[in-house]
Amino acid sequence: MNAAVPGTTGSGRTTKLAVVGAGAVGSTLAYAALARGSARTIALLDVNKAKVEAEVLDLRQGLMFTPQAEVIGSDDVAVCEGADVVVVTAGAKQKPGQTRLDLAEATIELTGKILPGIVEVAPDAVYLMVTNPVDVVTYAALKISGLPRDRVFGSGTVLDSSRLRVVLAERCGVAVGNVHAYIAGEHGDSEIALWSSATIAGVPLLEWAPFSGAPPLDAQAREDVHKDVVDSAYKIIAGKGATNYAVGLAATRIIEAVLNDEHRVMPVSSLLDDYYGISDVCLSVPSLVDRRGVTENVRVPLSDEEIAGLRASADSMRAVQKRFGL
Repeated sequence: MNAAVPGTTGSGRTTKLAVVGAGAVGSTLAYAALARGSARTIALLDVNKAKVEAEVLDLRQGLMFTPQAEVIGSDDVAVCEGADVVVVTAGAKQKPGQTRLDLAEATIELTGKILPGIVEVAPDAVYLMVTNPVDVVTYAALKISGLPRDRVFGSGTVLDSSRLRVVLAERCGVAVGNVHAYIAGEHGDSEIALWSSATIAGVPLLEWAPFSGAPPLDAQAREDVHKDVVDSAYKIIAGKGATNYAVGLAATRIIEAVLNDEHRVMPVSSLLDDYYGISDVCLSVPSLVDRRGVTENVRVPLSDEEIAGLRASADSMRAVQKRFGL
């Protein structure tokens, strides 16, 4: 079977990606999707007409150097019409010292204003929520949109898991592609590392023998690695004001898993239903992502400590949901 042409489905139908929000994350995501050939049409929506038109012009002027694509943009929601995937990046900007949960109220209110109109013009799309705090915003988006759980999910801890793999690869002296490990739970301070299912070059991480001169991956080292992952976004925000490159790439990879019907397992945030006893909350666990959206949550083996951590993360999210009447 021949592979699909970039920007098309396996049947040859062209694809459309709508990006809501032309700020740092949205514009970077659009750039990454354009460069990778993720979709044939990339549409940007933003309330700031001058900003979105400038971003579109800038992107269009690079079309000579990218796979075949069309870039459009507007402050009118009609630009999203017929989208296969809608990525929502619009939200309050996280400031130095703010936690993701501090952003919840303003972002949920904004989601309530913009999402119904987008669903009206793109009723069959899969919706990917990227704006923070992503878990509670995804839960709110499900309630606001009325769409089925498989078609509304969040980017979750896909980026956090990439951060984890990068740090582990550097410590162990191997390529990032040789590290398989997940961050689960909240995309935030209560997230947990799934050490018991992690592997390095096929070797269980908890059994990894370091190369000569490399530090051991003992309990203290793992705690340090986890802290690096949790703190990394705050370091980036303190230094440059926003995270945009890695999250843009992470979201683009999720989009491709949907558009290309890849059946790829990724730690996205979706509504859980009796996942190790956890229900009615959006959290990240390894999940099957394909053209339908998130279709299954994968029950990876968890230690008792990891189950407890995941349940604590769920309790934290429920408290936030209750605070905002969700």
